[in-house]
Parts: sequence; structure tokens; C-alpha cells
Amino acid sequence: MLYRIIFLVVFAAGGYIFGIREGLYYQGIIWGAGIGIIGLILEFVFSRIGHGAIIGSLIGLSVGILFAKLVYYPLKTFLGGTDGVYVALVLNLLFGYSGLLLGFRKGKDFVLADIVKVFKGRVEEENIKILDTSVIIDGRIADVCETGFMEGTFIVPQFILHELQYIADSPDSLKRARGRRGLDILQKIQKMSNITVKVIDKDFPKIKEVDAKLVALAKMLGGKVVTNDFNLSKVAQLQGVTVLNFNELSNSVKPVVLPGEKMNIFIAKEGKELNQGVGYLDDGTMVVVDNARKIINNRVNVVVTSVLQTTAGRMIFARLKEDAGKEELKMVQQQ
Repeated sequence: MLYRIIFLVVFAAGGYIFGIREGLYYQGIIWGAGIGIIGLILEFVFSRIGHGAIIGSLIGLSVGILFAKLVYYPLKTFLGGTDGVYVALVLNLLFGYSGLLLGFRKGKDFVLADIVKVFKGRVEEENIKILDTSVIIDGRIADVCETGFMEGTFIVPQFILHELQYIADSPDSLKRARGRRGLDILQKIQKMSNITVKVIDKDFPKIKEVDAKLVALAKMLGGKVVTNDFNLSKVAQLQGVTVLNFNELSNSVKPVVLPGEKMNIFIAKEGKELNQGVGYLDDGTMVVVDNARKIINNRVNVVVTSVLQTTAGRMIFARLKEDAGKEELKMVQQQ
């Protein structure tokens, strides 16, 4: 607020100085203060409508005036004097204002990152990755970065840091441990030579939800959102933002299991259906085994019957090896 007052006083003083030269003391102050007020109003308006709208409006106005000149040029030979001046004025106002409105509407989706891409190329911008709270707390991103599969610039907005700090200060011991783990992961990534971590202060006061802020920031910077959140992934993709989902990455690099393969599984608990038992592979993949309810807490040999791949993960269905052997024997006898 103080700098605005100083700005206004400087313009008023400048108007007073110019007014003294012309003998217009009070009028000079009024003109100077008026110009200063207009400047403050423009500063307020520009801060509200965004860079894209401003650039779009200027481009639209320039194109509109140029088009008005092209229209007026062939008419110039038939018009003269005052009529020509009025026609030129009307055309400039009409096309200039139309171009201004069109540029303003289209420019809202235009960001400064688009200009940078034009002059600097897209390579650097495509390496920008914006980290979500979930992927930081998860911790696997640090391991992936160490292998060299991810590189470039990681953007961590202040509102993500605030959310991490809030979790780290939670009275719940589990949440507190997760939040502190996330802060430790960030420090670990910062020390890696192939990764640049930047903390930015950009915020969107009108947007309340953190997920929506991440999507808006990704659109503004032309970056990719890195997350584990399934819902955030879908919302971002609907708005044209590229998403790197670590859960999807984890599922894609798991070993391929085909029907008929044999494996040894520890039956850990009961399944949802009758007589089912459930076990897990080393990577956490669930294996549902038919007729294994009676042998819980035992390791058994099973044969894969089918594999179900979903967005939430992968499930393997199997049957006991002796049951599969009986089924094969029965089929042979029938033949």
C-alpha cells in the first residue's frame, strides 16, 4: 500500500512541476494525480486478469486496427476531407474494439510459458514436473530418481510444503511420521545431481482445493503432475494436463504372469468368496487361491488360472497345484 501512495505523490509532484512552467499550479497537480490514479487502476486490473488476457488483448487490438486500415485503404480514394476522417475513426473503433474483446477472451487460456516455448523451444519446459503431496510422502520417487529414470526440474509449490508441514505437525503419530518422511524425501532429492528442485510461491487464492491448484499450476507452467492420487490423475487428464502416476508405473514394471504358470504362495488370510485363500507376491500383488481356506498360514504350490488388471492394481487368480493336476487328468480321461 505504501508504494502506491508514493507512486501517486510522485505523479502529483511531477504534474505540479510541469504546471508551474505553464502557470497552471492546481491544474498540474490534478492532472498528475489523475494520471497516477489511472496507472494504479491499470495495475490493479492487470493483476486480476492475468498475463495471458493482457497479451491476447494487445494482439487482438493490433490486429483489429490493422484490419481497419486494410478496409479503409480502398475506400480512401472515394472519400475525402471530414468524411474520410470520420470513416477511418469508426473503422478503427469498430475493428479495434472487436479485436480487443476477442483477444481478451482467447488470451485467458494463454500463459507466459507459451511465449517461452516459442523462443526457447519445448525441451526444457517438457522436463518440468510438479510434485503432489502423495508422491512425496510415498517415497518411491527418490529411489526412481537415483536410478536415473527421472530427471529435469521438480517444482514444489509453497502450498504443497504447507500441507506437508501440516501433516508433519499432526497430533496423530502415524500422520506425523508420514509428513516428516515426506520432508526427508524432498531433502534427499535436492541433493541429487540429476535433479533440480525449485520451491515457488505461486498460489491461486480463488482456488481452495490443493488438487485444483496443482492442475492450474501445471497448465500455467506447461508441466506434468507427478502423483499417486487416482482422482487427481483423472481430473488433470480431463483438463489436458499430463500426469505421471507412480502407482501406474509400479503396475507396469511388475513381472508378467501368464495363466498356467506355477508359483509358491503363503496363504495369509481368508478370501471373500467361499473356500478362497489369499496370499501376496513379494511386490504386494494379491493372489486369490481357490479351495485354500483350509490351509491358511501355510505355503502351497499353485497354478495361475487368470490375471485381472485394474487401474487400482493387479490381481492373480490361482488354484492349488493338486487341484489343477486332477483337472488335467480328468480332461485327459474324457478325451
